[in-house]
Amino acid sequence: DFNCLERDPGKRLQIWEYPVNQRDEVRRAYLNWGPYQCQVEKYPLNGDKHPRRFQASWFKIFPSWLEYSPTTDAAYCLLCYLFSKKPSGHPGADVFTRKGFKTWRKVNAGKSCAFLNHIGESPCSSHNNALKASQDLFNQSIHIRNVIIVQSSNQIIQNRLRLKSSIDSVRWLTFQACAFRGHDESEGSKNRGNFLEMIKLLASYNDELAKVVLENAPYNSKYTSHAIQKELLHIMSSKVRNYIREEIGDSKFCIIVDESRDESLREQMAIIL
Repeated sequence: DFNCLERDPGKRLQIWEYPVNQRDEVRRAYLNWGPYQCQVEKYPLNGDKHPRRFQASWFKIFPSWLEYSPTTDAAYCLLCYLFSKKPSGHPGADVFTRKGFKTWRKVNAGKSCAFLNHIGESPCSSHNNALKASQDLFNQSIHIRNVIIVQSSNQIIQNRLRLKSSIDSVRWLTFQACAFRGHDESEGSKNRGNFLEMIKLLASYNDELAKVVLENAPYNSKYTSHAIQKELLHIMSSKVRNYIREEIGDSKFCIIVDESRDESLREQMAIIL
């Protein structure tokens, strides 16, 4: 659970100790939280001859990366922690990421300020590279999220358009008492049955619909299968029954049943309420 990550920079795991496939998620979580800037009434003194302590005012000067750990009484850099590599033995490479910086007399030293030296003047310094990496990671997250939102919205619109064409076709064929299926519904058939041919006819009058139905629809969301046709019929029949039930209410009623032969001499039953 990324919400349970340790905030104190003196206690947390180093970024390289997380599984590779989880590191970006850990980075995003820490970037969303921001630097751990612990505020206390008085920070501890350290140093023998000229003891000094951490100053909360430094947070305002370096708000985007400076962190303080009350556990180790040391300062850290959030950005370098998130994008640092495992130390290779170079002295001082992990001061702001793992060991912590606590030589406070070097902070208020003008151009020799330890925090400014940590940032570096070069745009390719370790700190500035970490800053660029954090911006790229954040922008990548926004870009991917926006792409997903746009694609999802387009997919919803297309699915609704496909479903509406199927509903309209089912409604018309039902009202006209027409058969739905054909004996050959394959793509190469000249007559694929009333249902598919009706959708094809609707698409011929609507370019937007033509782009998303039948052969242009995804295989798993065509909304033309026999199961979909039956489900739409079932929904319509339920709505008709509910409408009749509401219209009748508590009134008395009777049912008239009659049969007659059609042209094929088959008996057809009619039920009248």
